[in-house]
Formats: sequence, structure tokens, C-alpha cells
Amino acid sequence: MKKDLLLVLVNKRKQEAPTVQKILTGWGCVIKTRLGIHDGVLDECTDTGLIILELAGEKDKHEELAHKLDILPGVSARLVELSV
Repeated sequence: MKKDLLLVLVNKRKQEAPTVQKILTGWGCVIKTRLGIHDGVLDECTDTGLIILELAGEKDKHEELAHKLDILPGVSARLVELSV
């Protein structure tokens, strides 16, 4: 079994979230699972967040998506391939 994941760390979440969201929506066909995590709730919400994506499809599409996110200011994206 093999899983392709994309880890996305977003700094300045309130600023960058709309752009990140637009990109993810455009690439929705290759995103099988999406999990968003940030510290804090309500009035204590932090400005950084982590998005974990389980990807489907071809590796070149995964790399293109990772690049589109990684070039955004305050966003770091890394592909991870896990297999057993």
C-alpha cells in the first residue's frame, strides 16, 4: 500500500488562507482527503495552520500542486510518500 501526502504549513493564515483555498479548490480532483489543523479556538485562534492532504492521481500533478503552494509567501509545502 502506498499513500501520497502533501503537508502544507501556512504562516499568516488569515492573510494567505483565501489564496491557498482557491488553489486547493482548483485542484480538488486530486485531493482525496483534507485535514486542517490550527492551534487555539475562538478568541485564541493562532495565525499559523497545518493542512494535510491525501492525494490521488499522477505524481507530476502532485508536484505541480506542491509547487503552486510552496511559492506563496508564508506557505511551505512538502510531498511525502509512505508505503508498507
